[in-house]
Amino acid sequence: MSALDAYTPSSPGAAAAVAALLGGTLAAGFFLSRLEGWLGRAATWSLVLGSVIAAHFLTISEPAGVRMLALIGAGLWALKAVVLHEERRRGLPAASLGQWLAFASWPGMKARLFVQPSERELEGGGELLRRGALRLALGAACLAGAWASWRAWELRVPSTALLLVGLSLVLHFGVCNLLAGFWRTRGVACRTLFQAPLLAESLNEFWSRRWNLAFSEMTATAVYRPLSVPWGRGPALVAAFLFSGLLHELAISVPVQAGFGLPLVYFALHGGLCWLERALEARERGIRGWGGRLWTVFWLVAPLPILFHPPFLEGVAWPLIGMAGGA
Repeated sequence: MSALDAYTPSSPGAAAAVAALLGGTLAAGFFLSRLEGWLGRAATWSLVLGSVIAAHFLTISEPAGVRMLALIGAGLWALKAVVLHEERRRGLPAASLGQWLAFASWPGMKARLFVQPSERELEGGGELLRRGALRLALGAACLAGAWASWRAWELRVPSTALLLVGLSLVLHFGVCNLLAGFWRTRGVACRTLFQAPLLAESLNEFWSRRWNLAFSEMTATAVYRPLSVPWGRGPALVAAFLFSGLLHELAISVPVQAGFGLPLVYFALHGGLCWLERALEARERGIRGWGGRLWTVFWLVAPLPILFHPPFLEGVAWPLIGMAGGA
């Protein structure tokens, strides 16, 4: 299967239906996030559920790549409404339409940055733009290398590794940095969402302060904080990881309609390990330095095939370099 096959809607009507769903989710999110109290919380979470279900059934017969993009887009914009509403419960003013659309264009989840921007250009925008452009170029080179290695030698494991690294460089370290740099030049205090993850000395540090801060921002605002008071910090932490696992199920397993439960197991494992780390640190037995880095890398990489399972690779990732499925 080629990228054209995996990421092309079956018809213009299907493409229009997906566009209408995404536009409707964006519009509904703006209005529902302005509701007050428990009504707003119920309405925004209902939007998450409804938009994801609609995306699933609307694209049930579409290629896996189309399904993935529709599910991620609908879920992301609906969750932004949840985050904005939760921030309003903590005193943030309602967003204007322009502020909501700007927030929707950024993968991060700190609505406050867009509702209360600076009136002047912020430092660091140019550096983020340069860094993003460099990472984008490196990612493109990795993708080209993955394509070439598969074409020349059909080396599945090295080609897959280069492919995943290239995609991360392009999207996480390239596009996200470019967007952060753009918004800083317009007075919005965005920062890179991936903060030198290889330096993490624990899984807690990796997930909370270094890797995909959009996820940590969202789970902290929408799940961890609301649950930490009635449940306690430990159970709220595990609940946040389970929620992340469910979101990855939507992005990884649901598009290919296979591998269900595996991404959830990955994040449940990490939730338990993060809880263990905190318990050890409370007894002054935490692992730091190079030992902590090796611990972190091992638990991130060793179970990675559970997260990116073969049906996902075959339906969504491998088509990007024209790699066929198989043993």
